[in-house]
Amino acid sequence: MEGNVQQQKTTPLARELTRIFNSYNKHTIQLKKNLKETNAFFREIRQNYSNVCASTVSSDSASFEAGQLSCISFPSHEEEFLRNTVGAAPYILVLGQDCAARYQLLNCLLGERLLPLGPEAGEACEGVQGTVCKRRKLCFTHGRQTRLSLALPGQYELVHQLAANCGRWDTVPREDLEIHEECEDPAHRLAELEITLHHPLLQEAKVMVVPCPSVQPIEEALADCTRTVVPIILYAVNQDSLSTDHVAELWKVKEMLCFPVCFVRIPDTMPAASPEPGRRAEREKERDKEKSALHKQLLSLGLLSSPVGHCSCGAPTQTPTMGAKPQSVLGEAFERLHRLLVPFTRQVLQNQQVEAANLLNGVHCRCLDLFINQAFDMQRDLQITPRRLEYTREKEGELFTSLMAIANRKQEEMKEMIVETLGSMKEQLLEDATNLEFTDVIVTTNGEPVTSKEFKSCIHQIQELIVVRLNQAVANKLISSVDYLRESFVGTLERCLNSLEKSHMDSSVHNITSNHLKQIIHRITFVNPPAVSPEWKRKVAQDAIESLSAAKLAKSICSQFRTRLNSSHEAFAASLRQLEEGHTGRLERTEDLWLRVRKDHAPRLARLSLESRSLRDVLLHGKPKLGRELGRGQYGVVYLCDSWGGHYPCALKSVVPPDDKHWNDLALEFHYTRSLPKHERLVDLHGSVIDHTYGGGSSIAVLLIMERLHRDLYTGLKAGLSLRERLQIALDVVEGIRFLHGQGLLHRDIKLKNVLLDKQNRAKITDLGFCKPEAMMSGSIVGTPIHMAPELFTGKYDNSVDVYAFGILFWYLCTGSVKLPEAFEKCSSKDQLWNNVKKGARPERLPTFDEECWQLMEACWNGDPSQRPMLGIVEPSLQSIMVRLCNRSSEQKSSLDDSN
Repeated sequence: MEGNVQQQKTTPLARELTRIFNSYNKHTIQLKKNLKETNAFFREIRQNYSNVCASTVSSDSASFEAGQLSCISFPSHEEEFLRNTVGAAPYILVLGQDCAARYQLLNCLLGERLLPLGPEAGEACEGVQGTVCKRRKLCFTHGRQTRLSLALPGQYELVHQLAANCGRWDTVPREDLEIHEECEDPAHRLAELEITLHHPLLQEAKVMVVPCPSVQPIEEALADCTRTVVPIILYAVNQDSLSTDHVAELWKVKEMLCFPVCFVRIPDTMPAASPEPGRRAEREKERDKEKSALHKQLLSLGLLSSPVGHCSCGAPTQTPTMGAKPQSVLGEAFERLHRLLVPFTRQVLQNQQVEAANLLNGVHCRCLDLFINQAFDMQRDLQITPRRLEYTREKEGELFTSLMAIANRKQEEMKEMIVETLGSMKEQLLEDATNLEFTDVIVTTNGEPVTSKEFKSCIHQIQELIVVRLNQAVANKLISSVDYLRESFVGTLERCLNSLEKSHMDSSVHNITSNHLKQIIHRITFVNPPAVSPEWKRKVAQDAIESLSAAKLAKSICSQFRTRLNSSHEAFAASLRQLEEGHTGRLERTEDLWLRVRKDHAPRLARLSLESRSLRDVLLHGKPKLGRELGRGQYGVVYLCDSWGGHYPCALKSVVPPDDKHWNDLALEFHYTRSLPKHERLVDLHGSVIDHTYGGGSSIAVLLIMERLHRDLYTGLKAGLSLRERLQIALDVVEGIRFLHGQGLLHRDIKLKNVLLDKQNRAKITDLGFCKPEAMMSGSIVGTPIHMAPELFTGKYDNSVDVYAFGILFWYLCTGSVKLPEAFEKCSSKDQLWNNVKKGARPERLPTFDEECWQLMEACWNGDPSQRPMLGIVEPSLQSIMVRLCNRSSEQKSSLDDSN
């Protein structure tokens, strides 16, 4: 057989396994590519953000970006799993009670008697005269030439003369399988026999037959299979039960590899020709009734899962849940090995790749949501910060003007206040002065000071008491007269300033403006007496004896107040300018980053997310089958799909993105749609599959599998709908749009074709191709011309464009037909239509229109977006209209019946 390049014969089992392994390897390539691109994307993002942080002087900005960076990566345990799983090669490991069982199972797998069977195979791992069997490890690999060689695992081939290389062979010679007692070379004893065959199964997966325990312990034999390998573990059993040694070996295997095991009962003799179908069915039923001793032993040892619906071959009688964790199985009907091994292999391989795809997609979605949330924050910052600055400047100006007006107005009031206060306090002041204990003055027993100096000090202390008490009383009344300013200005102004000063500004700017604001406020909470000088003391003594000059004191207080108020106002204005300059530079960087998030980061990540999710869906549910064509749109074809992933019937939208922009838009649409909670007014998206063979492999299509409904609104109106049905559809559409807006999304393409009806004519919104969060919109002009609001052409718009589109849709619902409005039908081109809409052209009022319906339409399609009603107002208005018109219709019908 040496040099034979003829491909080995294959059995149905080998062909089916080959197909499964081939599919696994193709999906592995896609997983590797996605993981590689994801890691490259993460590295690039982290580098870009690090550069932004390094170029930003704000410590707050740096910490903000660092917090974001920590999320743009794989968690360590997920990264390790992906590294080991995505690059893992499939490997069939053949274990068993003895060489005879292992060899028979291997021959069945490859469909050839490649290894010797019968007494010469070394049954029970014992040779002639009770000698211990020493069969070496066998490794089957693919090659164009059939050959045998001895090699140390993962190292080099040994120079050794093999019996198989001395002539032709059909079965591997026994002497090449065994290790001879006289062999003393350790390398030769540990070498594995590598058998190269031109077999299709070996093109997709390697096969290893473990050696006898006397040659190498099981843990050493499987050492190469513990990493970057997905093992299909087969255990051949040719005895009625497992020995203690066999059980111990199996537990070591499970601990090392953590994969399920497929136990295969090998018959004492190969099965004869298949019995008649009737007899075969009877035999299968008999086997299903009885559980063998081996089956019971494996269950009791925990090496086999609970026997829920297993037939005698070991295969489940019911299809397991897609994506469920694979379990160990036992097949006791060797002739039906195909029914056991094919689903077992598929489930083991599928489980690994589904888990990897889920992890990848989970990271993609988390980071994508992070980018979208960041875009919202940046958009809000760009809109709010300039308004806050303007508000702060405006309110501080109002506060300053008000305080200056108070200072000017209060001088005359203060004079009267001082006279009035002095009059009311005179008796109390005289009493306090009488009881005043002088400080630093020695007074004789008769109450007279010893010296004139001390006498003067006493006079001074009395005068100071009078002035201080008077000052405090006046200041308290002044403060109470301006307390309302605290509530009107200070609270809101301080909160606004705190927000501005914390928005990624240089630490040197922090709190300066707030401090200046506090100076403006706090300076009016006390009124210091005039500077104390000898002249002033003499004057106060004189005023205290004769009379206080209320006018001069009031003028002095107000003068000091105005001076300090001016100083604080100028300091505040200067610090606000500094704050504004810092924000201007920061907002420029924010706008640049926002642009990159919208145009580059989020779309690229969304495409990776679409690929990983689509791979998961195709692994679990397979590729959907396209039925008849249901319709065509601008960007795709919709087909019937009987069932997919447990959903039926389905509609399948096939989209062939012509360029990267369309790819990105489609990927973002899928992410937004899939992230939405299910809602009865939105068409459900079941999943997606990327078809790499579309058009004979000339292009790549994205297949979006959706809920299938009865017809669209355009078709429904043509067929005829009652007034009640049309009003209910209007309510359904409003409910759907409100839900989208509540999730932060704009639809941007509300029209007849994008409203689907079920068999009860209840409506659901579909085709979220233009659906985006407001923060992620780039200002692109999208939509269907007759439903597009005028501001869409400017690129600056909000969710009120959906209200406008609903107004046009409601016009069609009120007319009950699909005929174009006259104002639109007259236009010969889109450009002319858009120009007319911008100039105010709208659908005409028909005689059949109800007044309230017409008013609602007009309000919805108002040219000023700010004047359009909120959908929370539109919905109850529609409900009221529906009740009124339907009741009126019922009354008219009843009157007509009575007259007849």
